[in-house]
Amino acid sequence: MLEILSLIRQDGDPQWCRSVPNWERGPWLETLLGYRRARGNARPRIISSHLPVHLFPKAFFTSKAKV
Repeated sequence: MLEILSLIRQDGDPQWCRSVPNWERGPWLETLLGYRRARGNARPRIISSHLPVHLFPKAFFTSKAKV
């Protein structure tokens, strides 16, 4: 899924996927390092997570985020 989203974000150009590691393109929200990296990434952000839906912040559900 991360590869597909990365390609969509870059209009199908695979160069970004080849040159930027997975953990930088779609950092894990559950880790402190991943959270900090995600906040610093340019929008639109790609974020990876295995959190159960009930642990996401309430503001997430009223945002324009795509899941």
